[in-house]
Amino acid sequence: MRTLGVDLAAAAKKTAVAVIDWADGAAGLVQLSLDVGDEEILRLFGTSDMTGIDCPLGWPDAFLPFIAGHLNFDAHPVLDHDGIEGRRLLAYRDTDRFVTGQTGLIPLSVSADRLAHPAMRCAVIQAKIAREYGPQARDGSGRLAEVYPAASLKLWGLPTRGYKGRGATETERLAVALDALSAAAPWLDLAGHDDRLAASDDMFDALIASLTGRAVALGRTLRPDGDHPAAALTEGWIHLPRGGLEELAG
Repeated sequence: MRTLGVDLAAAAKKTAVAVIDWADGAAGLVQLSLDVGDEEILRLFGTSDMTGIDCPLGWPDAFLPFIAGHLNFDAHPVLDHDGIEGRRLLAYRDTDRFVTGQTGLIPLSVSADRLAHPAMRCAVIQAKIAREYGPQARDGSGRLAEVYPAASLKLWGLPTRGYKGRGATETERLAVALDALSAAAPWLDLAGHDDRLAASDDMFDALIASLTGRAVALGRTLRPDGDHPAAALTEGWIHLPRGGLEELAG
């Protein structure tokens, strides 16, 4: 199996990818790149069995009718979201609330935070993938799955906080997180990329996205059930690992 992890930014700058090959109870990092454009992401998607992407695949279902109502002077769908609780439905997806309930982490809002810029690019990438390889379901049941590296790290018992940024403290915490990952996954060959990973939170997150993509492919993530499947197909679904990191190598 080959998995691709993508830490998607609004443009090629600071977009990172990590490709892992899996065989015989071991895994090897075979590509690690920074400042990656759409065409390279598409090429790598085509050569990978599963892609984990750290970016929302959709927007809250309530958001479009709200915007359309405002645009068309139709008060009803706008007034449906009067007050803070109504606005939370515009800001956060069903999967965001599920992640918070499972992990205590609060994902950034795709409609109310700067995360919207990468999500717009992600929508274009999804359209390019659909054109070249066929549409991919937003619930992760195809070859593309939404992931959240901070949540994956937390559920695997690895350090999650304070490693994003360029300062000395952040760099130190990133090195600690990488050391913890290497200790927890001795079967993962980083192919000499340790220093690059320790110097870039973007590339580190791409690596975690690729590992989570492996969990998705093995069916070892929490899938939408109960009242969640319909929203997952339109809004997207963040795949949270279930089980330990060591289960990925088998």
